[in-house]
Amino acid sequence: MNEDILKGKWAQVKGHVKSWWGRMTDDDIEQIDGKFESLVGKVQERYGHTREAAEKECKEKCELK
Repeated sequence: MNEDILKGKWAQVKGHVKSWWGRMTDDDIEQIDGKFESLVGKVQERYGHTREAAEKECKEKCELK
């Protein structure tokens, strides 16, 4: 996973994050700041997903391969 891809797309993606993951706060989104590992961690924390499930969901929603 090239984190630069998410970092580059973050301005577009962060507008959708709250609709995809409604439990995310504005502070969560600011803390993530385009870092894939932070996004996965927050999804895990807010939704109780396993690491693998959170990673898969993040990749799919952010359209990262």
